Amino acid sequence: MEEENNNPKGLIWAIILSVAIVIISGYLFPATQPEAPLTAPESIQSAPLAAHEQTPAQPLDSTQALAKTPRVKLSNSSISGSISLKGARFDDILLDKYKQTLSSDSPDVELLSPSQTAHPYYAEFGWLSNDPKLKLPNSNTIWNLKGSELTPESPITLEWDNGQGLRFVRIISVDDNYMFKISDNVENNSGRNITLYPYGMIARTPDLSNSSASVVHEGISGVMDDTLHEVKYKDLDQGESQDFTTTGGWTGFSDRYWFSAFILNNSQTGNIKVRNLDGNTYQVDYLGQAATIPAGGIGSNDLRFFAGAKEIKLLDRYAKKLGIPKFDLAVDFGWYYFLTKPFFYILDFLYNLIGNMGWAILLFAALLRLAMYPIAGKSYESMSKMKKLQPKLQTLQERYGDDKMKLQQETMELYRKEKINPAAGCLPLLIQIPVFFSLYKVLNIAIEIRHAPFIGWIKDLSAPDPLTLSVITHLPIPGLLDIGVWPIIMGITMYIQQKLNPAPTNKDQARMFALLPLIFMFMLGHFASGLVIYWTLSNILSIIQQKAIMRKHGV
Repeated sequence: MEEENNNPKGLIWAIILSVAIVIISGYLFPATQPEAPLTAPESIQSAPLAAHEQTPAQPLDSTQALAKTPRVKLSNSSISGSISLKGARFDDILLDKYKQTLSSDSPDVELLSPSQTAHPYYAEFGWLSNDPKLKLPNSNTIWNLKGSELTPESPITLEWDNGQGLRFVRIISVDDNYMFKISDNVENNSGRNITLYPYGMIARTPDLSNSSASVVHEGISGVMDDTLHEVKYKDLDQGESQDFTTTGGWTGFSDRYWFSAFILNNSQTGNIKVRNLDGNTYQVDYLGQAATIPAGGIGSNDLRFFAGAKEIKLLDRYAKKLGIPKFDLAVDFGWYYFLTKPFFYILDFLYNLIGNMGWAILLFAALLRLAMYPIAGKSYESMSKMKKLQPKLQTLQERYGDDKMKLQQETMELYRKEKINPAAGCLPLLIQIPVFFSLYKVLNIAIEIRHAPFIGWIKDLSAPDPLTLSVITHLPIPGLLDIGVWPIIMGITMYIQQKLNPAPTNKDQARMFALLPLIFMFMLGHFASGLVIYWTLSNILSIIQQKAIMRKHGV
């Protein structure tokens, strides 16, 4: 027994047999390997970048650039132009109601323009996929056209087959103003489910040398999740971008009078990106939520595209009819929105009543003066009393000139005794400040005032007075000093009005106030002539009112 237990051969054979059993059983019955977890395909982050064709050393004019691609014409009572069948690109829109200059032979305003021109500006829409093998329409795709011309009465249909079982159908319609509707359908006959992401983009190389020097925002504007966002061109460095997420809303490029934007459905969630691509080209784009199209099914996506003029009443109608949130904020109403927009509607009403925007502005000034009459009356009464009090104030100045504290005490005692509030005279000015800035905004933003004439040499109330000192004298007067006739008239009326007010007892203040008419004359000399005309009439009405009140109080 002891000999058997010490036999090493039996142990060796037992080990060999065990190993053999493990190997054979593993071969005959392999262990089931756990499947590698399926990872979701990387989600698409944004729309594709603009595919500008390289601009030649000598940029093409629009006619040459448009001739390079097949096109379908578009027209209605407000716009004309064409859509490129290459890429289904919106890159040719003229605003037929607006001229570039006051010249009788001036061409229409060109809003969108094609690649290879000096300042390309266009929009594209389409689909993206995570599958790199899936062929999708892009900026080089030539679409097949069904229809002859895009008008409000005749939409067009664009079709393209990718040869992999997907058929893309795009229906484009336009109203009688500036709103396009783009309806995309994808027929899936590939035999498998397909996931696509809708996108849209507007790309632009702006002419920043002609950018407006006024306070009107020019750059990228949009309402995302019911909040207005404005991005100036200078706020985006080369390669820099800003991202937003929104349900519904709109985003696009905003000029002083013109505007382009894509408008999402209010139930549509998208990622918005604004970016500076190369220092000169800017892009606004959106990427919608993934849409899975079942085999044999149809996927769809609808959105609207606006390209036109910032006609305030029209934007309000679109906002109401189409449910576009805060679409009127495409117009830069400024801080005093609650005044600026009503002022526009009042001016527009008066214009329709009278037929001339200049006279409408003057009537508006008269109505404002009438509305503020009670407040101004109290103020002018106070200033009349102050005027009568001037000799007594001068006496106090001579008596207590070296004792500032005593002078102040005696002056306030005199005011109390005579029942005068010295601050009351400032009230009309404080009220006029928001009125002034609101009207200034209206005259800068309202396209209805652009190129609106008045009497005489004023042909555009939104521009400075053209009859300047250099024009009159033919002398090389520096730009800051080269003001027109209306600013000079305004300065004179301001000087007369100031003379009716009590002069400050402090000599330094008196000198400063004496310079104000001159300062305002040159400062406002380069503002819109409509604003200067308004201010002039307002001064004249104030002078008449103040003179009447002074006479009543024996001044």
